[in-house]
Amino acid sequence: MKISCSKELLTHAVQTVQKAVASKSTLPILTGIYLSALDGKLELQATDYEIGICCKIDAQIDEPGTIVLSGRYLQELVRKLPGDTIHILSLPAEKTIQITSNSAQFNLLLMPAEEFPVINKLEGETSFLIKDNVFRELIKKTVFACATDEARPIFTGALLEINRFNAKMVATNTHRLALKEDSLENSEKEVKIIIPSKILTELARLLVSEHPLDVVVSCHKNQVSFSFDNVYIKSRVIEGQFPDYNRVIPDSFATQVTLPTDNFLDAVERVSLLARDGEYNVIKLSFENDMVIINSNNPDVGKACETVPAMIAGNGLEIAFNAKYVTDIMKNINSEKITFSFNTPLSPACIKPVDDEHYTYIITPVRTS
Repeated sequence: MKISCSKELLTHAVQTVQKAVASKSTLPILTGIYLSALDGKLELQATDYEIGICCKIDAQIDEPGTIVLSGRYLQELVRKLPGDTIHILSLPAEKTIQITSNSAQFNLLLMPAEEFPVINKLEGETSFLIKDNVFRELIKKTVFACATDEARPIFTGALLEINRFNAKMVATNTHRLALKEDSLENSEKEVKIIIPSKILTELARLLVSEHPLDVVVSCHKNQVSFSFDNVYIKSRVIEGQFPDYNRVIPDSFATQVTLPTDNFLDAVERVSLLARDGEYNVIKLSFENDMVIINSNNPDVGKACETVPAMIAGNGLEIAFNAKYVTDIMKNINSEKITFSFNTPLSPACIKPVDDEHYTYIITPVRTS
């Protein structure tokens, strides 16, 4: 292999695939990044068998070839090289690769390219298009509600539902649930898949184009792929039956409270400073006299109390929540005001932005003595 390419493009490509490089593996080849140079393109690949990421960039290819280099060292090296152009030359006799840029020269040991599990494109039984900005919003508004406990794998991913005109994403850890809907250009496919939260988080990081572009989603058996711009991602899906989330969402509420989003978030974050050291990070909310009183009490630290103006329709009540479950949703609402809806101190509550009927967050109260 003998190639030259832009340092900026190569840095971007390495950073894109780096998330799929196995940090620790019984197969050392999975800690490497696969580079393939052919027909004016340099393709980088990385996989840990859970996720595979490919990224292509333009390059001057003097001699085509394939190599595998340590992902850890390649990332650090490319980022810190001087100059705007990087030259890569393989030295098969020495089993090394020579990387030069301006006055810097490095020789890295090659890993056996024939051992790398090359990522092949998924020929999906089902494919559909979704705009990257729509997909990014679906992910950002829900993925934080996924479970982190691997004991119940079904909840460590989010459900993506596609029908002819609508896309939904739902995530839950059984204590809270986030549901985001958006319209979809006419799709002839109906899809239900559970995508691991790790994959969704990575997708949200990469879907940053200034102008909306199409993401091609393909599904086949227990795998799903996402193709956009110069990036291709392939992942397993989580197999199993996602629970009927509609049963969790109450049909009506006895009390509805309208609150200023930023003021409420700031107050909850301040009051919860004392609650964090407690066992359940509990804050109590009292709704009465057109205000919400936010309390926390930690016997080992002290007490905190704040009030925020509110518009209350219905009966007042006192209710307790895990503070993190409240702040997480507040940070993902772009509206100036929210509606907080309740029935009883022990039944699920609902938080919605006042100007987005297609975003719903259900949160289960904490039982207090």
